[in-house]
Amino acid sequence: MDLQLKDKLVLITGSTSGIGKAAAKSFLQEGAAVIVNGRKTGDC
Repeated sequence: MDLQLKDKLVLITGSTSGIGKAAAKSFLQEGAAVIVNGRKTGDC
């Protein structure tokens, strides 16, 4: 799927697990730059 997100910036909150984490991965695969934020430390 081409969402035309190349060179776009995406901010995702609640990204340490679940839907937020999956969304971050999807946006990265579409070429967007992704900023993630979550309450837990560690891998996002």
